[in-house]
Amino acid sequence: MANLPQIAVIADAHFHDLEADFGFPAIEIDGKRLAVRSWADTRESTRVFNESAKVLDEALAEVVRRGIRHIVLLGDYTDDGQRQTTEHLRAILERHEREHGTRFYALPGNHDIFGPKGRHHTKQFLDANDARVFVTSDEEKVRPGTYATPLMYCEGYPAGLASVAVFGYFRKPDDIHWETPFGASDKVEDRLYEVSSPDGRNSYALMDASYLVEPEPGLWLMMIDANVFEPRDGTFEDGEEAAFVDSTGAGWNALLRLKPFIIDWIADVSARARRLGKTLLAFSHYPVLDPFDGATGAESVLFGETNIARRTPREAVAHALVDAGLTLHFSGHLHVEGVTRRERDVRPLTNIAVPSLVAFPPAFKIVEPSASGLLVETVELSSIAVDPRILCGYRREIAHLGEERDRAFDAPDYGLFLKAHKRALVQHRYFPKEWPKDVVDEISGLSVEDVCTRLGGPGTMEGVIAACPPGEAARLARLDMLELIADWYCLRQAAVLALDKIPAPRLRLYRTLAARFGRPPERGWDGSAHEFLSIFFGAFDAFLARAEAGGLRVHIQNAPSKEAACT
Repeated sequence: MANLPQIAVIADAHFHDLEADFGFPAIEIDGKRLAVRSWADTRESTRVFNESAKVLDEALAEVVRRGIRHIVLLGDYTDDGQRQTTEHLRAILERHEREHGTRFYALPGNHDIFGPKGRHHTKQFLDANDARVFVTSDEEKVRPGTYATPLMYCEGYPAGLASVAVFGYFRKPDDIHWETPFGASDKVEDRLYEVSSPDGRNSYALMDASYLVEPEPGLWLMMIDANVFEPRDGTFEDGEEAAFVDSTGAGWNALLRLKPFIIDWIADVSARARRLGKTLLAFSHYPVLDPFDGATGAESVLFGETNIARRTPREAVAHALVDAGLTLHFSGHLHVEGVTRRERDVRPLTNIAVPSLVAFPPAFKIVEPSASGLLVETVELSSIAVDPRILCGYRREIAHLGEERDRAFDAPDYGLFLKAHKRALVQHRYFPKEWPKDVVDEISGLSVEDVCTRLGGPGTMEGVIAACPPGEAARLARLDMLELIADWYCLRQAAVLALDKIPAPRLRLYRTLAARFGRPPERGWDGSAHEFLSIFFGAFDAFLARAEAGGLRVHIQNAPSKEAACT
């Protein structure tokens, strides 16, 4: 095999244009008007907004330092597909290509584009008086104190690709090979497929943006548009947002039903790649295997159908792709670190889940093809600084309303900021939206010792901390349950990347709590807080086992019978 180039894979950058003018009197910080999204919105979102521009810049700078020329954008490259945001991102990427000789290959995520005609967005910002105001693209939502601008609108297919068309979606003269599932043409009218509502009343010809490109001899990048918009039953205005099921939870489960031509294309490309000796790397925004590798089984029992449960691909997806000959796939969407492998009739399929730049843990991947297979390296971005202007905006917002200041505002680096953001998420999103209210009421304000006493009776904590490091007993006993729960979510999301972000004594405590009180979720939950906590603590075992089995460098062997080895 000839030497092939390294490829950087960046997922879920969710670029927000902090310097955008959305037509409202924005907050002024250090003499400059900034489009700062509110902390109120940020603490309820699984991603942060205002920090995205700086971390994307840092990621691209790291790519340059390593001399990497090819960069895959694994979907959700924009905050929410806003017209102005997408235009500014294009300018940033085009400048990067001009200055550094890099090339970007993009594919759409659920936040970048919607259906055939797009959708409105309404976001909360900070104004010149440090107050929270809404800015919308929907004139019908304008109220006193709300501002309207078409720049907030998210386009649909194909208009939403216009600003980013040069990043792989259409053929470029220097491509060695370029095709779509429909053939060699890159014209929009040659890339349409038919889709109908279950009742047959609503039918559309939608564009699919998938493509295969050979940027350098021997390297094939298969960019799969797994956005699926299924028309709903009923009567709707042609192409309106309400006429379609959002692609967010659809992914590959819906693709099998509504875009079966993609599977046929994957089979054809895979066979050609083997025959021609090409190295084939496949990418889509959505995972093809459970990126948590079964470690989140407790969640469906405790919380019902969460976002994670709705977005998990079924086994039928793995079966279809293995049968099609696909062996390796990179995904984003869930902002998770993980390597998942399945085998069917001795034929392997590996899904590499790439973390987001704007959620814990912030990282991207570098892929290095070699004669023996692929080396996949994780590059963390936790140590970068948070823009002090943004932190200033958050402090002013909170002070304006007399609310309690969040510890995230004093974080010394970006990684700790995101870890503190996870704690805020527990309070402002997971507790009110997913957790049973009576369980939240029962454990709020309690320490680990309080909970252990309730579960096991007086003196229980002494037995728990006996297995923990000497000298840490008092500190571990006083640990706020909110801190423990935030660490639970960090371990679930970050796997191996969380191990050095959570103090070692806490990790030993969590292993001990799992052994002392935990139980697997298979028996179900009887509705009591006691049983809830037992299942919740038991999940620590799965999270820790998954984290300790991971590595920052993963070697995927070419030989189909070999296991993926982590180092």
